[in-house]
Amino acid sequence: MVVVRPFQPRDRARIRDLWDRCGLTRPWNDPDLDIDRKVAVDDGLFLVAESGGEVVGTAMFGYDGHRGWVNYLGVDPGARNRGIGRSLMAEGESLLRSRGCPKLNLQIRADNEGAVAFYRRLGYRTDEVASLGKRLIEDGPVNTT
Repeated sequence: MVVVRPFQPRDRARIRDLWDRCGLTRPWNDPDLDIDRKVAVDDGLFLVAESGGEVVGTAMFGYDGHRGWVNYLGVDPGARNRGIGRSLMAEGESLLRSRGCPKLNLQIRADNEGAVAFYRRLGYRTDEVASLGKRLIEDGPVNTT
């Protein structure tokens, strides 16, 4: 049985390990800083999926009053295809909807075909927009791509 619940401080090391196994970490994003920043917001939108005492999935949602966002959706490679990602997304969508969020956005690497297919199955479609970013605080080595 899988339980989706809010992040707890004792989850930190297990989450960092999960993100590494899922290929979610990058040299220019310090996962501990990302966790600290999310926890500081204290909005209850950092979700953990747990099964048998093990962290098997995460999703970090946010809402700015206009749009919702999801980051760090990851499911342990050995626990995939059991509905864990779908459960995390459903809970996050429900929490955002209860806050009045009209739309949820996400960004994934274009070459991540598995993730694209997953989100399409959940009803997400490509928005015809250009995604731009600007780093305001450098956490690690500069990303040159």
